[in-house]
Amino acid sequence: MDNRIEESNMRNENDRKKQFLRGYRIKTRKIHRIEAEIDEIRSMKMYPSVNNDGMPHGSGQGDLSGYAAELREKEEKLYEEGVEQVKIYKKISHRISELENEDERDVLFYRYVKGLRFWEIAQKMDYGEDWIYKLHGRALQHLTIS
Repeated sequence: MDNRIEESNMRNENDRKKQFLRGYRIKTRKIHRIEAEIDEIRSMKMYPSVNNDGMPHGSGQGDLSGYAAELREKEEKLYEEGVEQVKIYKKISHRISELENEDERDVLFYRYVKGLRFWEIAQKMDYGEDWIYKLHGRALQHLTIS
């Protein structure tokens, strides 16, 4: 009974650590999405405006205040997300750097910062994929987060 409780607690702790480590990639995806939204807003400026009736109205070049406001809002959001991404990267990088074993540091860096799959990490580190899974598990055990 105690073994099952201990295993469950360790899984929960590892899940918490993985969620912490995934924070950087999550923020990266959010930044990419905002960049795509900005591109979309900019491309819409080039086409005529359309009202709800589906008919073109004017050149779309008249009043650009709405376009400019929306673009400015997205660019501010992009900047804020970029600042947050740097903060998250620093926290994750610091925690990873505290690991004593270089292979464990590499596995966590490649997995959670670079976003590589386990087989890609195995190729990069010239190890078998099974060994990478074991290193990953050990690294999570040794990783400390607050």
